[in-house]
Amino acid sequence: MRTISVGVFKIATRGPGDVSGLMSLIGSGAIDPTSILAILGKTEGNGGVNDFTREYAVAALCAALAPKLGLTPHEVEQRIAFVMSGGTEGVLSPHITVFTRQEAAARPAGISGKRLSIGMAQTRDFLPEELGRSAQIAETAKAVKAAMADAGIADAADVHFVQIKCPLLTSDRVEAAAARGNKTATISAYSSMAYSRGASALGVAVALGEVASDISDDIMLRRYDLFSKVASTSSGIELMHNVVIVLGNSASSVSEFEIGHAVMSDAIDSAAVMSALKSVGLDVDLGTTPQPGRELVNIFAKAEASPNGSVRGFRHTMLEDTDISSTRHARAAVGGLIAGLAGTSSVYVSGGAEHQGPAGGGPVAVIARLTD
Repeated sequence: MRTISVGVFKIATRGPGDVSGLMSLIGSGAIDPTSILAILGKTEGNGGVNDFTREYAVAALCAALAPKLGLTPHEVEQRIAFVMSGGTEGVLSPHITVFTRQEAAARPAGISGKRLSIGMAQTRDFLPEELGRSAQIAETAKAVKAAMADAGIADAADVHFVQIKCPLLTSDRVEAAAARGNKTATISAYSSMAYSRGASALGVAVALGEVASDISDDIMLRRYDLFSKVASTSSGIELMHNVVIVLGNSASSVSEFEIGHAVMSDAIDSAAVMSALKSVGLDVDLGTTPQPGRELVNIFAKAEASPNGSVRGFRHTMLEDTDISSTRHARAAVGGLIAGLAGTSSVYVSGGAEHQGPAGGGPVAVIARLTD
């Protein structure tokens, strides 16, 4: 069994095109650009169909990394998994998290137990009529299993977060399907984001045995009792396939990091956030100092407005606001809750949690560095 070392670097950004922090770490030797496997980021766009800050951020990163890797920007995008989540409402702070992976020598005597590992895989390109349907679920499930193998993770219980970037529909894509005599799951570009996120999440659930594999198209966005406890999916206009990143703990890793997770039952579930922090030894209470030997690196969470229109019996208006989309409301609310508990606003909160945790809730994962 190969032994790997995984690095995690959280870098603040001054805008979606700011690559100075990453370039500084590469220049100092802290990051070997050839070891970069994935970059997850929060950008200050609207998080919707026309959020071009995501594409801008990826283009800037690819252009900056290309000469360091001896590749073209397009080749960089094929080599590294980029997942940009738009929307930093409320106190959320724009940033990127860079994940590196290198082959390592045999496990040192001082390192025991399972440590953070990361794996990546991609699906084939989807036809527009396949988005939000069983084909996307099945192909995603295959890619999740491939990413687990890439990470050296055999047990589904060791998977704590699966980040997926998935496609959405545009009017051109809907028209292309119609020209072939096929109907898409929806003709709305905005609604297609939810369909694609939901199918991708159910693909994770199938791969990890959280739900049965025989899922029919008609349960999508209806059977919210079917979900994954570790899936985080984000839709974008810039691709037609799914990019899958699996984060978990593995005995093959000698990383100085660990990851754990919990599941928020609703948007104000502070107990779940605290549970996720404690799962990696961060026994923090309302921003107080964590126990010695542990340091918070980042928190990754999903957020959505409860589809039944209430939170713990009280009506919310997020779904009825025609000025601000419900996903923006949810990101701000959950982002504020997590920031207050963790003592930092530089956290990754993504909106739209269809089939990602229970309806109105969502998974929350924490990465900690073991400083001792």
